[in-house]
Amino acid sequence: MDEFNLHLTGDIHAITAANNLLAAAIDTRIFHEASQSDKALFNRLCPPNKEGKRTFADIMHRRLKKLGISKTNPEDLTPDEIKRFARLDIDPQSITWRRVMDVNDRFLRKITIGQGPEEKGMVRETGFDISVASEIMAVLALTTSLGDMRERLGNMVIGNSKSGEPITADDLGVGGALTVLMKDAINPTLMQTLEGTPVLVHAGPFANIAHGNSSIVADKIALKLVGKNGFVVTEAGFGADIGTEKFMNIKCRYSGLVPQCAVIVATIRALKMHGGGPEVVAGKPLDKAYTSENVALVEAGCVNLAKHIENTKGYGVSVVVAINKFATDSDAEMNVVREAALRAGAFDAVICTHHAHGGKGAVDLGIAVQKACESQSQPLKFLYPLDISIKEKIEAIAKSYGASGVEYSEEAEKQIELYTKQGFAGLPICMAKTQYSFSHIASLKGAPTGFNIPIRDVRASIGAGFIYPLVGTMSTMPGLPTRPCFFDIDVDIATGKVRGLS
Repeated sequence: MDEFNLHLTGDIHAITAANNLLAAAIDTRIFHEASQSDKALFNRLCPPNKEGKRTFADIMHRRLKKLGISKTNPEDLTPDEIKRFARLDIDPQSITWRRVMDVNDRFLRKITIGQGPEEKGMVRETGFDISVASEIMAVLALTTSLGDMRERLGNMVIGNSKSGEPITADDLGVGGALTVLMKDAINPTLMQTLEGTPVLVHAGPFANIAHGNSSIVADKIALKLVGKNGFVVTEAGFGADIGTEKFMNIKCRYSGLVPQCAVIVATIRALKMHGGGPEVVAGKPLDKAYTSENVALVEAGCVNLAKHIENTKGYGVSVVVAINKFATDSDAEMNVVREAALRAGAFDAVICTHHAHGGKGAVDLGIAVQKACESQSQPLKFLYPLDISIKEKIEAIAKSYGASGVEYSEEAEKQIELYTKQGFAGLPICMAKTQYSFSHIASLKGAPTGFNIPIRDVRASIGAGFIYPLVGTMSTMPGLPTRPCFFDIDVDIATGKVRGLS
């Protein structure tokens, strides 16, 4: 566990380095453009070699092509072409790219940079996100090859020029360097379970603002390894309103893969919360409602499970419910969940005890999944086509939550208009919202209806390939609690073994 959770795969380190290289490139370019003429800037971007000849770096041809300039010799550019090529003219207010680190540090959520005397007063406000929230993590999870990753990284939009044109990593000349930093991270890590089952560990995009699914590359490698009649189980975030919806409408679109079965995991404790049970407060003992039998509370909460089943079946996929049994759960409560799941249209609902008994406790689940896959014959149904407007796609997703409408802030309206103008309206939507409710209000449990979804802002991950509307407030940098787990972590200096990560 300590190796797995610390530095084993190295993916997050690579993502952090690549993300922050791009952040440095953005501010450096603004700095140099502010202090140089067009000619001086161009001369430094395309310096003469020992023979006095100027050449474009390979990556610069991407920007030239974007600008519609077909010339290959720097000496042939007109003054106007030199200005258009060399001056990105980034609008600091439009920059969406933030620095990242893999530490929960609430005090970095908002910072001011450029305070040093060497930066000549070029101060701006920005902040840090947690590394898994970087668009580069989303790119890693959705890429299909090294070449595809190179294109996605180069296409990442960091902000706009003052004239409203999107500025990409390739415009900054850094797309190739980002790919070099990420070239080993594209390879999944092969591990095994305690019982020897192969597991490919790869990627972990922040499931609220990104798609929260494991990588396409890992899925394809796994499918090749198991063969025609084998089975691959892949993870899809949390909930049919976030994990499943994004898996189907984003990941399956880019992978071309079609799932035969979806397993929805249910627990008695979660269903009791959705049935009206008291809030669980970290650090406080569980209310007795969660540790003693309460069939009525479970039954009331099953409306939430039924809604997840309904939404998942809507994609044309068979649903098996895995009911995870814990020591405090009664047989009567288990049976209520099983009956509710079957009534809602699940192919099967199976009580699982793998937390206590390992693989032996999930054999019945495996058999049910195999049968569900064998019975699957419907084509995959997407929730929306890509050629409708951004708003229409947002509203289709909101309707699947149970919402009656969508409200857009003035800022969201402006961003939708801008992304449509920039040609990004054909991308799928990745809703950024709480995982605790079908609505935008974490405390609204069960299967609410009739609410309006508020879209506070709309942002774009162009390299990853989706537009993400922000539903309410959404933190991308967690904070440490009063008692972080580091109190329990130490090393046995005699053996070198880590304690506290088990």
